[in-house]
Amino acid sequence: MSEVVIIGLGQLGRVFAGGLLRAGRTVVPLNRGDDMATLAQAHPAPELVLVAVAENDLHGVLAALPVAWKPRVALIQNELLPRDWQTHGYLDPTVISVWFEKKKGIDAKPLIASPVAGPGAALLCRALASIDLPCREVAPGDALLFELVRKNVYILTTNIAGLKTGGTVSQLWAQHEAFARQVANEVMDIQDALTSVRHDRDKLIAGMLEAFDGDPDHGCTGRSAPARLARAIGHADEFGLDVPVLRALAG
Repeated sequence: MSEVVIIGLGQLGRVFAGGLLRAGRTVVPLNRGDDMATLAQAHPAPELVLVAVAENDLHGVLAALPVAWKPRVALIQNELLPRDWQTHGYLDPTVISVWFEKKKGIDAKPLIASPVAGPGAALLCRALASIDLPCREVAPGDALLFELVRKNVYILTTNIAGLKTGGTVSQLWAQHEAFARQVANEVMDIQDALTSVRHDRDKLIAGMLEAFDGDPDHGCTGRSAPARLARAIGHADEFGLDVPVLRALAG
């Protein structure tokens, strides 16, 4: 059977592992503390290398990935943009924007279908479909970029606005739409700067609202919300953006 290496067996990594096993693949795990070079020698030509580590660990993994594995890499992180992999010389990775939530002790819950692009897209869609998680293939390039920015707008807007409002995503829009739009516009300013593209803001808002409808009771904030705000302000500083609403929330 074809092998898939999974780097990081946290909540999301285990979901993908289950789907890939159901799709008939042999899953080779790489856990924290394991030697990547040794595993690459034992498994030099996997079908896919799924990097399932947290956002903060991504760049270290991409920098250290063995050369033989680089053309096979697949990425699943939140707040992901092309510059994250291009910085390390990756040209055409498989990338999936994950639109399901997985918490400890609870089955994965989809909001909308997860879009995926790249060489391993068909395999990841088969794997997710085998465990009843919707997935759809999109084209690399502009289509994928829009999906990544859409997810970033959703995550950053709800997390950051939720630091003030609390509540669920449906409550955020029903009770605080004007404020949510202010946050979203500043988030989109940052995304435009990070990608050097002026995105269609109406389309991004519509995409965010589709995800709201997919899980109206989804909580706005989590433990990562303050870090996301700090990271967004750091990006704003990088590009000289004012983002007064975000700065006020940071105090």
